[in-house]
Amino acid sequence: MTGGKVVVLGKTGRNFAAGMSGGIAYIYDPKNKFTNGLCNIETIEFDPIEKEDASALKALISKHVLYTNSNRGKELLNDWENSLSNFVKVMPTEYKRALKRLETEEPMVEELTA
Repeated sequence: MTGGKVVVLGKTGRNFAAGMSGGIAYIYDPKNKFTNGLCNIETIEFDPIEKEDASALKALISKHVLYTNSNRGKELLNDWENSLSNFVKVMPTEYKRALKRLETEEPMVEELTA
């Protein structure tokens, strides 16, 4: 993945995030197995789910339920406060640095000449 967001409500493989150069992944991990060996931790970091993440995550799961009638999605939304604590946010280290640089840079302004 080079950008965007993904929500994983099921199982992941052992080498999740290998080759992930951008974007954000939210992994549902109620048994705490994901951060203990199911991902490639060489180029990623785990971050806490912040308020804006929680809103985006809930919206994505709501759309998933709308389009697929997912039972798991419904269960998560029905117990949202508890469900939220079972998600892990994954971001590539370099992508995170690039976003921070963008936050501190001056916006580019082009002068228009007539």
